[in-house]
Amino acid sequence: MEAVTENLDAYVDGFLTSLSIILWSLVGSLVLGLLIAASRVSPVPPLRRFGLFWVTTFRNTPLTVVLVFCAFGLPELGFNRSFFFFGVLGLVLYTSAFVCEAVRSGINSVPAGQAEAARSLGLTFSQCLGQVVLPQALRTVVPPLGSVLIAMFKNSAVVGAFGVGGDLWSTGATLTSARGYETLPVYIGVAIGYLIITLTAGALLQVLERKVAIAR
Repeated sequence: MEAVTENLDAYVDGFLTSLSIILWSLVGSLVLGLLIAASRVSPVPPLRRFGLFWVTTFRNTPLTVVLVFCAFGLPELGFNRSFFFFGVLGLVLYTSAFVCEAVRSGINSVPAGQAEAARSLGLTFSQCLGQVVLPQALRTVVPPLGSVLIAMFKNSAVVGAFGVGGDLWSTGATLTSARGYETLPVYIGVAIGYLIITLTAGALLQVLERKVAIAR
């Protein structure tokens, strides 16, 4: 494991960059996923069709294809940004479809009488969804949403393979190709970095799930 101990600073930098990718993607996926879920259950037919199109498109498209389009297709259309931005964008677009379906399943688990009672009080659709339905739905959404987010954390390694630079994946590639270290110990270090992220996130989600279960 000399490859890891001798390059610990490079691994730490890669870990922090990967964590940055994950945090930006986490926020973006949750916000966009909630908006698409709201469209999926909207009383407005065009919004429902848009939500269905979004979910169908991104759930059935491989992540690598989404990333290739973002990293190489968008610049051809005149939209130029860093590979970091394109990597996060691709991961957000892809994950938002899965977040949407997890949230929608939670919305559908709320008794219809709750929404009907809210509408009878004069609440608009957005008020009914935001103040009545979603607070109840999110409690049942924690387990499936947690699985989606853990998968996103692991998918961030695929983002690193698209030239983001400085993340854990890129650190491993640099150490094996440019510095000549053996592949196995180098990528054991990379795997440990991702394990720290995913196991910590899993533990936090379990705590949240238990609290929600008690509240419910």
